[in-house]
Amino acid sequence: MKKRIRAWLAEHTEEAVSWLAEAVQEQSEQGMEKGVQLLVADRLDKIGLDVTVYVPEGEEFLKHPYFCATRNDFSESPNVIGRWNGTGGGRSIVLNGHVDVVPAGDLNQWDEDPYSGKVADGKLYGRGSTDMKGGNLAAMLAVQALRETGCKLRGDVIFHSVVEEESGGAGTLSAVLEGFTADAAIIPEPTNMKIFPSQQGSMWFRVTVKGKAAHGGTRYEGVSAIEKSMIIVHALQKLENVRNERIIDPLYKNIPIPVPINIGKIMGGNWPSSVPDTVVLEGRIGVAPHETMEEVKDELHAAMAGIDDKWLREHPAEVEWFGAQWLPGMIDQEHELMQLLTKNFKDSQGYDPVIEASPWGTDGGVLTTIGDTPSIVFGPGVTAVAHYPNEYIEISKIIDAAEIIALTIFDWCGGSTD
Repeated sequence: MKKRIRAWLAEHTEEAVSWLAEAVQEQSEQGMEKGVQLLVADRLDKIGLDVTVYVPEGEEFLKHPYFCATRNDFSESPNVIGRWNGTGGGRSIVLNGHVDVVPAGDLNQWDEDPYSGKVADGKLYGRGSTDMKGGNLAAMLAVQALRETGCKLRGDVIFHSVVEEESGGAGTLSAVLEGFTADAAIIPEPTNMKIFPSQQGSMWFRVTVKGKAAHGGTRYEGVSAIEKSMIIVHALQKLENVRNERIIDPLYKNIPIPVPINIGKIMGGNWPSSVPDTVVLEGRIGVAPHETMEEVKDELHAAMAGIDDKWLREHPAEVEWFGAQWLPGMIDQEHELMQLLTKNFKDSQGYDPVIEASPWGTDGGVLTTIGDTPSIVFGPGVTAVAHYPNEYIEISKIIDAAEIIALTIFDWCGGSTD
């Protein structure tokens, strides 16, 4: 079986790389995903899947408590679903990937056009190549290889090509609400071919710190919101230490800070000779796989309320939750899909895979928590260059991942050959 899949992949690598270059050349920042989604839909149709292209919408979706997106209008951002119906009696699987990409940033930091799709030295370059159009291609190649080598499956395969992952998973939320779920899922995000059974969640927060304005020459008559915000930052650092000291999961042994608290933006003051009366801090707090979003919110609120400062007790900082959020997710390491994926990795690559916890959020939390579809994150792509200038993916890793995923689908869904 492995030889048949490997031979098919070798024969079709050149065509697959050409398709990926075309997909990367589609500038699919949020609100601009339609072009690449039509490419995906066309490819899935040619593979022989039943294809559904639809616009995420509706009250249940837009008003869902875990809806999180940069907009409410997805008319230029359709989801694409491809379905391979099994013969019956087997377990189903979702293959989930997103096509939205983050902006290219400073073009001067790129050696080539960010959307070149250039191929050189066994790598394909461009924004979205590693995060995660290359992973999407690996999943599609896995399905295509199975179909074109004469495999039959008892369980269904459902391919998700979704939008809006980079802002919290609205595309996958819509797919789940539309009923495109399964017994388990693989998400081929760029893990450097590591296997992530646990995925960190995260939330954005905003803390508004109030002071008392005064002239800078008599600053002692006022209260500096900047100075008080430093106390807030110290309290958040202490909270980060407390939260991470509790985590003893060996999957995090190589991650220095499993669930970080990051202050990413500070705004305050309006005149050098004035005591600032307002400072706004915006940041991100990580959520461990075993935690709920509500528990983490409560802990941060408690940390703010427990600050030992007279001014802040009388004028407490205001905490808001806004913007992006990613639900945490976790699959038991004894789950059969984990066992099959680990086995097929070793059979394919000749060595044991690295199994860790994901240091960032994925759509696995939405699938696991809301869609009751336990998810594993595993795919090609260099994590260190996701969101960076000169993003690239190694072509050989796409092919390796496709082989491993194909063999795992075959085993999980109950495969047979002609």
